[in-house]
Amino acid sequence: MRPLARYGWVYGLALLVCVSLLPIESRTAVAEEAATSSRVSRVGEPGVFPRDERLHPRRTLRDAYHPWTPPATRAEWEVEREQIRTQLLVACGLWPLPEKTPLAPVIHGRVDRDDYTVERVFFASRPGHYVTGSLYRPKGADGPRPVVLTPHGHWANGRFYDAGEEAAAKQIESGAEALPNAARYPLQARMVQLARMGCIVFHYDMIGYADNGPLDHRAGFSDAEAELRSQNIMGLQTWNSIRALDFVESLPDVDKSRIAVTGASGGGTQTFALCAIDPRPAVAFPAVMVSTNMQGGCVCENASYLRLGLNNVAFAACFAPKPLAMSGADDWTIDIETKGLPELKQVWGLYDRPDLVHAHCYPQFGHNYNRISRLLMYSWLNQHLKLGVEEPIDERDFQPLSREEMTVFTAEHPRPSDALMAEQLRPRMTEEAQLTFAELLQRGDSENTAYQQVVGPATEVLFGGPAPTKEQVEAEVVNTQETSDGTITKGFCRRAGTGEQIPWVRITPQASNGEVTLWIDGRGKHALFESTGRPIAPVRNLLGKGQTVLTADVLLTGEFLPPDVAVAPDVNHQFAGYTYGYNRPLISDRVRDIETLVALGEQQDGVTRVHLLATREAGPWTLLARGQLGDRISGTLVDVGDFSFATLQDVGHPDFLPGALKFGGLGGLLAASGPVTVEVARAGEHARQELQPLIDLGGEISISNQRMIPSRDD
Repeated sequence: MRPLARYGWVYGLALLVCVSLLPIESRTAVAEEAATSSRVSRVGEPGVFPRDERLHPRRTLRDAYHPWTPPATRAEWEVEREQIRTQLLVACGLWPLPEKTPLAPVIHGRVDRDDYTVERVFFASRPGHYVTGSLYRPKGADGPRPVVLTPHGHWANGRFYDAGEEAAAKQIESGAEALPNAARYPLQARMVQLARMGCIVFHYDMIGYADNGPLDHRAGFSDAEAELRSQNIMGLQTWNSIRALDFVESLPDVDKSRIAVTGASGGGTQTFALCAIDPRPAVAFPAVMVSTNMQGGCVCENASYLRLGLNNVAFAACFAPKPLAMSGADDWTIDIETKGLPELKQVWGLYDRPDLVHAHCYPQFGHNYNRISRLLMYSWLNQHLKLGVEEPIDERDFQPLSREEMTVFTAEHPRPSDALMAEQLRPRMTEEAQLTFAELLQRGDSENTAYQQVVGPATEVLFGGPAPTKEQVEAEVVNTQETSDGTITKGFCRRAGTGEQIPWVRITPQASNGEVTLWIDGRGKHALFESTGRPIAPVRNLLGKGQTVLTADVLLTGEFLPPDVAVAPDVNHQFAGYTYGYNRPLISDRVRDIETLVALGEQQDGVTRVHLLATREAGPWTLLARGQLGDRISGTLVDVGDFSFATLQDVGHPDFLPGALKFGGLGGLLAASGPVTVEVARAGEHARQELQPLIDLGGEISISNQRMIPSRDD
């Protein structure tokens, strides 16, 4: 990093003014001037706020309706499917995928039943973290056998679930179950029947359930640092599922071409998530989870960015055109046949195979994976795994395993001594991710292609897609006024097809040189106007040099602020994924607005160059936008102060960006579209450290210790 170099578009003290030159004014005078300049720069009528959809109530996981509309063509769908998969992986902290380290599986403690066996299994999905479960094998079959991966949901004690005699009797009375042992041990009933149908079955634990420990299922990954590094239970659990596939594929008697996955409730979430991102499963049956209603209430089913613009139906659709069936019940899946299945039929229809997706709801039963639903699943797997079992299929009685017979860790096979708690595992995960990021910095070619292939798609998830072109932005002019400083045009703009409404002001000098400076101030566009209505001196200086100045109120600045809207929207502090999993972070929306405004600036006739200038809090927003804009920007000058994502400890901070540190913070994200040159005023030590990845990738940062006017400190 070097001292500030003044490029052609920067005109000395017009943009950088020493603190000593600031007039000393009372807070009252400053407030009065701000109010006057706000009226001068206002686009909408006084008291009328932008009709922007982002000011509406925010989405929550328990909304009654989460719609998703599939694309109309197969080509469009296959593009969107890759975007969905990337979004899921980024949300889970699995972009790029971690290294697949040795599983070192331990299989022991065989229990022999009449026509199947059950063994205890544990293996390392990553160093210090273990997957545990029960491995069922049929007796008497020759040759490679199909395998069924069966994650469980939030049943009490998970794999050890025992409904008890009283609850089992009620299940039989209701018609949900037929046999006492199956009614009391419905999870075991499913595994036994699949084994009797000729399948190898691996029934594995969710994090913190049954033998899986010492991690807690709902704790240890909910603080700000975990969010900034994309470390979450859903991601770790999804990685366990990927490694569970690796484990069953390693078994010598498995037919790798016939792999099925089925689970209910939270196990249904694991089923469709795994089948969306891993190509190996051939058949899937997520029970009582795919719907347009509630999307999954546990932290293990949510993550920041996970469902932005999506729902569980979209994730299930990624399995097309392979065979997928689902069950519904008197819960959030009750409408699956009319809301969800039609969209899935549309996707499978793009491959001329709508017959390969099916759903049936059993509204007489509550949330379940009971015998009635299991019979549907058995028939589906029988047909599509080509098991050859005579239909109709029904369950036979079985001898349940005791808890002792299922328990994986014993005196002879204790829990490995290197099994880690969350506070020990997370630093390991951070170190591994940082090593992966460092390798990207070091092995990139002259164009940094490898880096951009990883970080580029990630930033599109963080910021809701690529920056729009000028053809993708719609502008509305509200009024135009001729002044001694130039032509002042006011209006609103938005990305085509959205409900955004961004108020903007453009000042065009009489003798334009074809250059536009987009100036964003953290408090809004009124900061660029004096109380007299004239642009402030630095703006007039740019106009005098022939530059057009464009400014605007990005989301929740300036006239974007209705009295009842907080500058920092409410965030679920128990687990931010419940908020950011359904709604973009505020800083993401502000970055998007800046990208939209660049496209607006490019629309003006005769424009040859666009520059970015940011004052006060807008510096980091503008740097992040710069990282998405490639060679569309000629010059960039921002005030950063000592901002860095690494110092943020509040998930509700208006500049909080989940995943930012996983991809290198300010500098790493700034380099997403390639090495760039930027000028930064007053970058403190934390900011300098976080900007370093840009330098490592061949970018250039010039730093001045002078204070920009307006300043972050004003």
